[in-house]
This record gives sequence, structure tokens and C-alpha cells, in this order.
Amino acid sequence: MIEVRDLTIRFPRREKPAVSAMSFQVAAGEAFGLVGESGCGKTTVLRALSGLLTGWTGQIELAGHQRSPNIFKAMPNVVQMAFQDPFGSLHPHHSVERALMEPIAIHKLDRAEQRVSEALECVGLTTARFRARLPHQLSGGERQRVAIARALILKPKILLLDEPTSALDVSVQAEVVNLLQRLRAELGLTYLLVSHDLPLVAHMCGRCAVMKSGEIIEELTSGDLRAGKVRERYTREFLAASRYVA
Repeated sequence: MIEVRDLTIRFPRREKPAVSAMSFQVAAGEAFGLVGESGCGKTTVLRALSGLLTGWTGQIELAGHQRSPNIFKAMPNVVQMAFQDPFGSLHPHHSVERALMEPIAIHKLDRAEQRVSEALECVGLTTARFRARLPHQLSGGERQRVAIARALILKPKILLLDEPTSALDVSVQAEVVNLLQRLRAELGLTYLLVSHDLPLVAHMCGRCAVMKSGEIIEELTSGDLRAGKVRERYTREFLAASRYVA
């Protein structure tokens, strides 16, 4: 479902690439994690896959579609992204209903009301009162649910998740994780999850790749991650620094 080959991303006035010769594959229906410390290039990879970033070299193939490195182009029915900060990704003056109606209008889809109702029901916001609320009137967990509903309303095959629980209170993180797992099972979604939260990655993903300074240094199964069976010294130090407990 996702195939990345020799992906290299450079930014102006930076001598070293932000991402260097990265390659990985994700099967249909799989949840795959990218882990590493802040600044290692994880989110930059997601931005390239989502079409928000151009100028990269290499190859990106999503559900059989080749992405061009030189064109800002959405693949709305193929890939969508849920951002790290749900408050920042929602317009502060747009209601929940308007936020969900916007992609429907942009892509000229029919059955708008039904699509909005189905999307909200998918994420557990079934009460009609949510439709008129603005982002500041929602809790952090509710905002993230709205952001996920907006990402899913065009029925993509792939969902890119950028630190989906890091901006949430601990008390609601588990709810969002359970929601994401249920949606993947019910809708047959493929996930690419970026996080520095190793317990979250071990819980949600069957495999993960460890990034350091824009490169993948090793791939692990969730079982290896839980057991601490790692090859690279950096990965061991990262595990220790995160105080990961199997």
C-alpha cells in the first residue's frame, strides 16, 4: 500500500539532507511506525507522502499511484493526514459541521449531510449538538476525533498519523488509540504512525522503523520492541531514555 524508495529531502541553506535515502514498505491494512527523537525527519516524511512537500528525490507509491516530487497534489481518496495538534489543524471560526462539509464541497460530492453524519458516528460524536460547536468549545479528545473524521470523510485507503495523542491529556489518549484501532479494523485502513512514544508504537504497530538524523537505522517488530531486542546502540539508548517498560 505504501512503497518508499531512496527518499531524500533537502531544505534550502541546510547542508545535510533532512531525510536521506529512506526506503520502506507498508502492506495493505498494516500499521507501521516511524520512531525517533524530535527533529529526526519523521514529520517531514509524512509531509512528502501527503503531497504537502515537493522537491524531494526518490520514489513514493501509494496504493499503486506514483506521487510526483514536483507537484503539490492531493490524493484525497488515497491518503489523508491527521496532524499532531488538532486545535491548530481546525479553523478557529469554523463549526464542526463546516469543517466536515468543506472537503465534501471541494470535491463536489453528493449526500453531504449523510456523509457528515456517518463520519461523526464513526468517531463517536453522535450527538447533534457537536455540529454547531467551534474548536475552542471542544475538549482535546473531541477535537482530535473531529480531525480524524475530517480525514476519513473522503474514504482514503491510507491514514498518516503525526503524533496523534501527544497533544492530549493522558486520560483521553487511550480513548483515541482505541478509536484508531477500531477504525483500522472496520474500514481496512493502512496506517503510517509517527511518534516518539514507544509504548504507543508497540501497542498499535506490527512493525516500526527507527530514525536517526534523517535515516532509518533499523526496523523492528513490535515483539522485538517490547522485549528490547535491538541491534543499534542508538535504539537501546532511545529505549532507555523513553523509560520504556515491556
